[in-house]
Amino acid sequence: MARLFLKNPLGILAEGAEGGIVVEDGRIAELVPASAAPLGPVDETFDASRHVVLPGLVNAHHHFYQTLTRAHPAAVDKELFPWLTSLYPIWARLDPDAFRLSVRLALTELLMSGCTTAADHHYLFPKGLENGIDIEAEEAASLGIRATLTRGSMNLSQKDGGLPPDGVVQDEDTILADSERLIARYHDRAEGSMLQIALAPCSPFSVTKSLMVQSAELAEREDCRLHTHLGETKDENDYCQKLFGYRPLDYLEEVGWLGPRTWLAHGIHFTTEECARLGRHRVGICHCPTSNAVLASGFCPVEGLMAAGSPVGLGVDGSASNDASNLIESARHALMVGRLRTQSAAAVTSRDVLRWGTEGSAACLGRSDIGRIVVGLQADLALFALDELRFSGAHDPVAALVLCGATRADRVMVKGTWRVVDGMPLGVDVARLRAEHGAAAARFA
Repeated sequence: MARLFLKNPLGILAEGAEGGIVVEDGRIAELVPASAAPLGPVDETFDASRHVVLPGLVNAHHHFYQTLTRAHPAAVDKELFPWLTSLYPIWARLDPDAFRLSVRLALTELLMSGCTTAADHHYLFPKGLENGIDIEAEEAASLGIRATLTRGSMNLSQKDGGLPPDGVVQDEDTILADSERLIARYHDRAEGSMLQIALAPCSPFSVTKSLMVQSAELAEREDCRLHTHLGETKDENDYCQKLFGYRPLDYLEEVGWLGPRTWLAHGIHFTTEECARLGRHRVGICHCPTSNAVLASGFCPVEGLMAAGSPVGLGVDGSASNDASNLIESARHALMVGRLRTQSAAAVTSRDVLRWGTEGSAACLGRSDIGRIVVGLQADLALFALDELRFSGAHDPVAALVLCGATRADRVMVKGTWRVVDGMPLGVDVARLRAEHGAAAARFA
């Protein structure tokens, strides 16, 4: 088992590792204090003196397929409900080849931004794309990135009073049968797992209560996690009030989702009392600051949720409501949005948002083996160089990543293996991917 010493980093998001990290057998084997040497022999040394080292970033919410419809004229400058109704008919034309390219591009972008684990919420299954999650699993394995693939679903279409068109929904039996198939085939519960499956009915306005209840029961039986959108917009609150007679969180409790197995995307429009309820039940929240800003959805009450006991992570959300798949950029946006919301510069720090995007997101996904630089945990690392003009004059290298606007990692390691070197993903022809993906996206104009 070769031992790699990442020596003398310029900065590091860890205590007691100022002199570097030793990696062995895909794990963090040793933290080296400042001016010290590793306790044991090493086989290779990497000079990290120009790098800031972070735990690999963890993206807790995304929609990979939406890379095909970024800045789309049908949806630009719209809020969530009209944005969705404009794009659903376009997304209904999704086919396996275009979908594969959308996934490959999203995962490649994420890797290049320092992301080592990605959760995708795929809920759109037009005819011919029934094996969409299998395609995602293949692409994640090819790139060597960890993934939590959520088997999303919609079974409440426009004819039933829902938001999505009839052509993109499935019936309950089909959804549950495929969920069981995917769990049996891909869900690896072991420490260090590269791929896990979660169940993710899309939202209160696109699924039935029965599907929510049965998904929760299946997740309990199979020991997997639950994910959905909740509390994203005032329109959603109004919809739930009109349809069910109560607010979205009450709906979540009624269908059996209020527990530590669940993490929610967005979580914006919760009252103080609702934040306390979420915290008591250890429900995770994935904060999506960029998407929330683009769609003018509102401000997630991050500090209140964390104080109540909810794990809070970061997600880029869909590439058609973020228009990028860049998690280090979203960390910066989380800082800016958080300070605007709290009107306090001290309320949200650079290290806070980096922890949300690492340790917090890992907790949302139910992972205790990633997200921190600690002996025994997985060697998932993102190394950023501060060579660009934007970083010149920066005195705190860790804070500089956020405050000066880092956009791209120089090196990325997953499970002890380099996956990005000199800013480029290994094994990926980026120019070819750009051309092929662009040609596929053109069909969705």
